[in-house]
Amino acid sequence: MNDDNVTQEKIMQIAAKQEALYSKALDDILKNKNKFIDKSRVYDSEIFALEKIIKLNKRLGNKYATIRDEVLVKSYRLLNAQNTMVRSILRALNNMSFEEFQVYMSDMFVKNQEHNAEITNIDYEAILQIDEPSRTLKQAKENIRDYYALLELNGDTLKYLSLFEKKMYRLNKYSNYNLINPVISINNTAIAQQINSVIRPYGFDVVKIIFILLVFAIIYLIRKYLYKEIEAYIFDIESLKKYSKDILNSVRKPIEFIIILINIEVTLYIYNDFAGVGTFDKFFTISYIVLLTYIVYKIVNVISSIKIHEIDTVDKKIKSEIINVGIKIINFIIMVIGLLVILHFAGANLTTVLSGLGIGGFAVALAAKDSLANFFGTLSILLSDVFSQGDWIAVNGHEGTVVEIGLRVTTLRTFDNAIIAIPNSILANQNVKNWDKRSLGRRIKMSIGIKYNSKRENIKNAIEEIRHMIDKHPGIATVNTEYDYSHHKSAKLVSKDDEMGIKRNLLVYLDEFSGSSINILIYCFSKSVNWAEWLETKEDVMYNIMEILERNSLEFAFPSMSIYKENEPSQTS
Repeated sequence: MNDDNVTQEKIMQIAAKQEALYSKALDDILKNKNKFIDKSRVYDSEIFALEKIIKLNKRLGNKYATIRDEVLVKSYRLLNAQNTMVRSILRALNNMSFEEFQVYMSDMFVKNQEHNAEITNIDYEAILQIDEPSRTLKQAKENIRDYYALLELNGDTLKYLSLFEKKMYRLNKYSNYNLINPVISINNTAIAQQINSVIRPYGFDVVKIIFILLVFAIIYLIRKYLYKEIEAYIFDIESLKKYSKDILNSVRKPIEFIIILINIEVTLYIYNDFAGVGTFDKFFTISYIVLLTYIVYKIVNVISSIKIHEIDTVDKKIKSEIINVGIKIINFIIMVIGLLVILHFAGANLTTVLSGLGIGGFAVALAAKDSLANFFGTLSILLSDVFSQGDWIAVNGHEGTVVEIGLRVTTLRTFDNAIIAIPNSILANQNVKNWDKRSLGRRIKMSIGIKYNSKRENIKNAIEEIRHMIDKHPGIATVNTEYDYSHHKSAKLVSKDDEMGIKRNLLVYLDEFSGSSINILIYCFSKSVNWAEWLETKEDVMYNIMEILERNSLEFAFPSMSIYKENEPSQTS
């Protein structure tokens, strides 16, 4: 290649052949990597013998013989240094990431060059110009030319090691899994070489494609069969049986996304010669963290919804809204932890971030004072036990059913089917009327007016019959109505009836003489506190009252006015 008479085309052919030879040499070395690494310094014995001869020739004054042997020693030292460098690089392949390996290899190149600089401190060009018929001089010139050729070849070795760094890393992975021989054999087949000549400029080769297809098949099998095995295993775990189906249904899609991402990442990993996924590394890491955080979030919420349902259907001391708020706090903590992990893997300094949060905490507290007030309002509502989710309450002119007690607001569903959101800080300081905080007795109160022309005896009989009818009515609570107090224990210094919302009063009396009627007061409580059942009971009582009045010849009065005209005295003339 250094010959002035060689054409450019010939140089290109030689360069291609040289690259192929270096590539084949690398294949051969990596096929027997361990044997190559375990080799001792190859030319140490030759160097030792030559140094003895050099000392003898110097004493005898054999100038050309001394130069001949000195140059040969330098050639051996060049080869030893090169051999040591390559063995060190091969050792590093097993213990480093590709980025670390690149840095290490650059360091080895620098050390090699520094070592060679110490050897090449003498210029032998003058010796090559001497024209004497000396056999020793001729041998010295041959050694000098070989020495200079080795210097150039050492430079080529560094160049091709640099060019083949990904190939080395890839072949080393194959070697670790005892696949290097079949891999090299496949790539050396005629058909593979033809295909590789077309696809190699795009970063592919036949073996890479085989491995990518194999990974697709393995991941498909894992997705299809192993997932079913995991499902069956979870269903067999007694403690998870009631959650397993809902949990698996909720996390199926994010798990499928994770499998797809793994498939893409492994494909890029193989495409990139097992040297990582480069700039996509952070993207995949953050994506996995986001999906895993979402999976934890879904699992926590599935379990919480099942727990809340159990509390609604089973008599337990824990309020469902306490679990609901607790789950929201846990969800917030999950999101914060997930965000911090994402920031860490994105390269952010968490110490700085947390310090910034500490310094800015006061400012955040001032900016979020309303949110903090609402949060403490939530705690106040939960601890006070004034109302619960599902209760019918009236507050500040609004009335409806409590849909949810949240961290910031409580939502009501009004009876005209609208949603009202009331901040908890306001709700905690308002007068709240809870229609559902009663266990037995919903009031029925009415005043029945009968006409003034009614007979006293009929009125008295009707009142007695109404009192008896209400007392015996199956839907009305009376002193004889029993209620089980055994499940409720309290140390409060009030009657159990008042604490638990139990009313059994029954009052039927002649109440007043009004402007246009004689009024009978009826005051009692239905057994059921349900609105529809209360209306049914009240309706039945009213029908019975109408029947009693009819039976006693009494009529309902209505507002009326009687006008009496006095006789005018006669006029006298």
